Amino acid sequence: MRGLIQRVRHASVDVDRKTVGAIDRGILLLLGIEADDTPARARKLIDKIINYRIFPDNSGRMNASVKDIGGGILVVSQFTLVADTKKGLRPGFSSAASPDAAEKLYQEFIGILSEAYAPIATGVFGADMQVALVNDGPVTFLLET
Repeated sequence: MRGLIQRVRHASVDVDRKTVGAIDRGILLLLGIEADDTPARARKLIDKIINYRIFPDNSGRMNASVKDIGGGILVVSQFTLVADTKKGLRPGFSSAASPDAAEKLYQEFIGILSEAYAPIATGVFGADMQVALVNDGPVTFLLET
């Protein structure tokens, strides 16, 4: 499971020209699910995202988490994060979970996250989404479980 997190001033996701999810200050999470991912890995990644210290404290140092600042988390599924790009000029997706398995685990991920943290917003799994954001910093990290 891979999560690309971006510290944002605000972010939103649109489907068919309608905003389906939006946050103000917080984290935009692009989530890639691999074939061998499990709910246990989802919990581990969620714990890391909620507590990862990427926001400035009173001294301006990255010592605060999204939880500490009360920020939002916008979750967007993105299977291209699990692409194999080591060889050739075309990405390979053999390690990606099947669409059905990925959607099931994505929904479980959202459920686990919703129980652990608020506020959250989401995109629509498998939809053609347009994501808008203002990356604050920029600050971007790739987290893996």
